[in-house]
Amino acid sequence: MKLACQEGLVPGASLEEKLEKLAAWGYEGIEFWGSEWLLQNTSYVRNAVEKAGLKVSTVCAGYRGSVLDPDPSTRKEAIEGIKLRLTAAAELGAVGLIFVPIFGGPRIPDLSPYKSAVELEMDLLLVVLEDLGKHAEQVGTILLLEPLNRYETHFLRRVEQAVEICEKMGNPHIGIMADFFHMNIEEASIPDAIRKGGKWLKHIHLADSNRLLPGWGHTDFKSGFAALKEIGFDGFMALECGVPGDPNETLPKAAQYLRECMA
Repeated sequence: MKLACQEGLVPGASLEEKLEKLAAWGYEGIEFWGSEWLLQNTSYVRNAVEKAGLKVSTVCAGYRGSVLDPDPSTRKEAIEGIKLRLTAAAELGAVGLIFVPIFGGPRIPDLSPYKSAVELEMDLLLVVLEDLGKHAEQVGTILLLEPLNRYETHFLRRVEQAVEICEKMGNPHIGIMADFFHMNIEEASIPDAIRKGGKWLKHIHLADSNRLLPGWGHTDFKSGFAALKEIGFDGFMALECGVPGDPNETLPKAAQYLRECMA
């Protein structure tokens, strides 16, 4: 398993300075927000990352709109934005693009007794994923479904729900990203959730129970990492969390703590 960190958490006046620090602190990858700047500078970013001896682990969202919005133009904007970022992820050599189907409550009206809003959302998502999965396959990367917690979404909250979607699609270019912070809220057992994720788990986000750096809360990372080893996970685990104190001190300490938990 390899450690990565989101670019926005790392102090530095330039990308090169940030990369130099991450490499010195023991990180092996970097995760980028899917900004317009990133889309326009993929060659520069990839060269800089490779020069530092690191890899781009993942691209995190960055698109506008929502694929589960009732407005066709809003859905189209989201789908086009996701495809652009899937292409960028492939060009960067990243594992994939992190994708949240919807934030907050449902936007599609409840049509019970025909179908509830959630049932309609699922039907729509499967159609959209057929299209996005084909694009991910064409460019050579993975669309990563991310379950969130109940305070951020109503729709996809547990790893087993994401597994069900992946199995329905049957496309190896659609996978799952599991986040320790969200799992700490929604899962009865983080290790069991990871085992259920199995082959579909392609990326991990790391944050403690209070959404700060690992080691600042009460999450049991050792048991989670042991479960990841059980399923043969050897991908990236990226920090997505608050960074207390001086990041020049706490980020290297976090890397050391996480490697101790892995050992």
